[in-house]
Amino acid sequence: MYSLVNISRALLPIALLTLTACGGGSGAETTANNNPNAGGGASGFVYTGPAPQTEDVQSFKINVWDNLVGDDRCGACHIENGQSPQFVRRDDVNAAYAIANGLVDLSNPAASRLVTKVGGGHNCWKSEASACADELTVLITRWAQASGSVSNTVILTAPAIKDVGASKSFPSTPVGFDPVHTLLTTYCSNCHSSESANQQQPFIGEADMQISYDAARSRINLDSPQNSRLVVRLRDESHNCWGGNCTAAANEMEDAIRTFADSIDPVAVDPALVISKALNLASDGIVASSGGRIESNLIALYQFKTGSGNTAFDTSGIQPAMDMNLSGAYEWLGAWGVKFNGGKAQATTTGSRKLYDLLGATGEFSIEAWVIPENVTQDGPARILTYSGGATSRNLMLGQTLYNYDFALRHSVSNDANGMPLLSTPDADELLQATLQHVVLNYDPINGRRIYVNGELASQTDPVAGGTLSNWDSSFALALGSEVGGTDPWLGAVRFLAIHNRALSATDIQTNYDAGVGEKFFLLFSVSHLISMPEAYVVFEVQQFDNYSYLFNAPFFISLDDSARPTSAIVLQGMRIGVNGQEATVGQAYAQLNTSITSANYQSSGLQLSPLGTVVPLDKGPTSDEFFLTFDRLGDALYARVEAEPTAPGTPADITGQSLIGLRHFAEINASLAALTDIPSTNSAVQALYEQVQQQMPTSEDPTGFLAAHQMGITQLAVQYCNELVDSTSKRASYFTGFDFGAGISTAFNTQTKMDQITDPLIKRLLAHSFVTVPNTGNAVMDDQPAAGEVKAELEALIADMSAPCTSGCKTANERTLNTVKSVCAAATGSAVMLLQ
Repeated sequence: MYSLVNISRALLPIALLTLTACGGGSGAETTANNNPNAGGGASGFVYTGPAPQTEDVQSFKINVWDNLVGDDRCGACHIENGQSPQFVRRDDVNAAYAIANGLVDLSNPAASRLVTKVGGGHNCWKSEASACADELTVLITRWAQASGSVSNTVILTAPAIKDVGASKSFPSTPVGFDPVHTLLTTYCSNCHSSESANQQQPFIGEADMQISYDAARSRINLDSPQNSRLVVRLRDESHNCWGGNCTAAANEMEDAIRTFADSIDPVAVDPALVISKALNLASDGIVASSGGRIESNLIALYQFKTGSGNTAFDTSGIQPAMDMNLSGAYEWLGAWGVKFNGGKAQATTTGSRKLYDLLGATGEFSIEAWVIPENVTQDGPARILTYSGGATSRNLMLGQTLYNYDFALRHSVSNDANGMPLLSTPDADELLQATLQHVVLNYDPINGRRIYVNGELASQTDPVAGGTLSNWDSSFALALGSEVGGTDPWLGAVRFLAIHNRALSATDIQTNYDAGVGEKFFLLFSVSHLISMPEAYVVFEVQQFDNYSYLFNAPFFISLDDSARPTSAIVLQGMRIGVNGQEATVGQAYAQLNTSITSANYQSSGLQLSPLGTVVPLDKGPTSDEFFLTFDRLGDALYARVEAEPTAPGTPADITGQSLIGLRHFAEINASLAALTDIPSTNSAVQALYEQVQQQMPTSEDPTGFLAAHQMGITQLAVQYCNELVDSTSKRASYFTGFDFGAGISTAFNTQTKMDQITDPLIKRLLAHSFVTVPNTGNAVMDDQPAAGEVKAELEALIADMSAPCTSGCKTANERTLNTVKSVCAAATGSAVMLLQ
């Protein structure tokens, strides 16, 4: 997300200017923050002192002072005649401003003394100190953006130089894990197991040792067992202690982990490798600021930083806080975020009233989220986010249907209680993927609904004209991961959620997409000991990607010595990432790198080595994993790499027999229906519908993956083919020879001969031993077809039902005849007889 575009020399530095100027890029809309707490708002305090003397004092008041002056926050102590520093004094906001300036860092709000003090637990107004610190950071950032002081630069400074050391690393299989596993299954399986009625992630108490081991690894410290999360939870948090003695339980767990750790031999780096110096993400990484986001009209913000507990905190600073309670199956992500495995997060109806009030006041909004769908087979739509009262009543929704994002919205023109019709991303584009994506729902009365994916407009024009939000229901609640009642669950992770009460512009959305998500660091791997260039580093942007991996991105070469230049070409070949004494087994995207750093291509801003990113496995966690780089060649240093001989394949396993019956996939279904009805697949009406429903039909031949949504897509397509057949007088006459399509329903099927004229042509084609061959797929046939008599009986029963006397809302007799033929045709051609092969 970052680009190396400019340099700012200060200490030994380079600056990476990320994104654009403060507060947004060129053309970004800037509006005053919509703060419902102005003048004290939710605090109940009304300011009557001297007016703000400058625009900056006014910005401080709106963004910071108004939100902290209440008795339930800093106003309980830090006011006039109160505790020093008096940065929210109520008698004179200008005096409060002068004091607050010494407590904030507007160029780096997160480093402000106010933030670090509250983050350390001082007078936090939430149940988690980190959530208070996040909220304060947001408030100070707004002030900084308004004043033009916030900095989007990152200063690279030299890290401590340390050699790669021997390190213990988790084995891939749970060898020696038995002592820990015994305690986990004995005392933790009541909750942390997939077999538990109260199942909670992570499944550290799973009976399957490999599953338990994989879940527990990130909670074990091999180097310092006493600092393992499994021990700390017992010792310091009294979580699920056994025997009535938390200290004894913690000691027992620590001993088990130490026994496991002692069974692992440290890994020493191969001395023949050409290696950089070593770094640790937590202690050596330089925070890569994700500043520059457009948040002028932010009213709710969830960054999911706490990493534990059952509350997702709203850290927007706009009151009331719309915190969400987590329940059911969910797990926190180490890289910030919550993964829903059937559970949900839900705000109270009181807290959610903020959406009704503040979005309804403007009549427009943006819902912005970073999400990771678990798969592309969910439908319903599965509820990623909903503001609703139940499965059929809502104000708005972000949902998933297979490869599509869906946007439901109630407003005065649609006037549908469930927010229908949906606006979805185009089927053919398959934009929703099981990877990290930035999704924005935009609405305003002029442009209607719009969906943006990864910074780009992804939806077509809203089919419903825009309206007001005056018909919203104020009693609804905001929920993530499922419907408020627990139905229509969505499987996946939400890493960030922001709600704005103004629609973001396209430029704003692109800016926020470029800002990225999660905590990122720059790691500077020293290589000066390998080449004749002082203070030389290979730099990566690195972040913990999820609970199991790190993302290394866009490496570049730099010297922190402003005057340094390569005196001769520095050849760099075959760069790999090492973790804990050995090269990572996967994720070596730079292994084929082959470039030279010369005086001609090197600039003081550095030289990008690759635009690629790669994911490498997490081993012991960001506080313990030690990283380094290896090179096949760097300058004159060489490593003669010998690729290992691939392991000879073993004897193939005797797997369980597979079904001889499979499904036709979407292309085969389309070709089969064309052959069954004599209607070409190029028919315009058929082709248009097929493009809409092809994603709603099977994509593989495995019958265990068949869904109800698949059958609906098949039925729709079969009906369209049969419509085209029966509505064409020439084609139907040729297909259903002798049948009188002009007859009324009472006489059209009143003899066996007349019914045979409809059913026999369909059955003949349907049960033929080879009725279609699809290119590159072979003969799509089943030898074991159902008996013709059974199929005929089913079709005749359908004719009887549809030709029964009609009592109300009846079509004309002839229309009923045509509809009956279409229905029989669709029932036959869209049946399992066609689908199975």
